[in-house]
Amino acid sequence: APTRELAQQIEEETNKFAVPLGIRTVVVVGGLSREEQGFRLRQGCEIVIATPGRLVDVLENRYLVLNQCTYV
Repeated sequence: APTRELAQQIEEETNKFAVPLGIRTVVVVGGLSREEQGFRLRQGCEIVIATPGRLVDVLENRYLVLNQCTYV
């Protein structure tokens, strides 16, 4: 998502379908704690919703790896 606000809206709508199915989502955006987001990523998830800058940041800091990612 291009902005933090849009990423948060996407997460909100995604969770309407994901939570009842047991699918975990994590939103990764600037302006929120990188450590908290990294912790949530390490706990595991099926869907990551991110802004471009923070996605690059978590990839560079190895909070997230895309070796098992099936769709970007």
